Amino acid sequence: LSLPGYIQACRGLMISAVCLGFFGAIFGLVGMKCTKVGGSDQTKAKIACLAGLIFILSGLCSMTSCSLYANRITSEFFDPSFVAQKYELGAALFIGWAGASLCIIGGIIFCFSIAENSNSARRGYAYNGATSVMSSRTKVHNNVPDKTPPKHFDKNAYV
Repeated sequence: LSLPGYIQACRGLMISAVCLGFFGAIFGLVGMKCTKVGGSDQTKAKIACLAGLIFILSGLCSMTSCSLYANRITSEFFDPSFVAQKYELGAALFIGWAGASLCIIGGIIFCFSIAENSNSARRGYAYNGATSVMSSRTKVHNNVPDKTPPKHFDKNAYV
């Protein structure tokens, strides 16, 4: 606890970002359409939106922590009266900024999942089957044109 206050603040923000990210992942799993937990589609959409908000908060906590630490490092680095050891921006800060950005973008995507559910129902595409049973190989080797209509097999013909 003898660390400076800005390091304690960065530590607290990072711990809260990790905890929020964990709960956001749990809510995100419950809110997905492919799971059976969570109720109806409307309820799942609301849970997914909540997961998105939690992910956005997690990303903001992480972004704030990395930016606070980077601000302190750059202000100490360019201060001519600061005589202690000077640090530079490292790879961990850039990875933290990238992770926070991805967390915010993922949270926004989760939040838009509720808007997709309120639109009209999805249209499915029907499979019409193959147009012909003759392959290109039989067409090339067969010089006599076949006048019979193509045969269509139902799904039991292939079993």
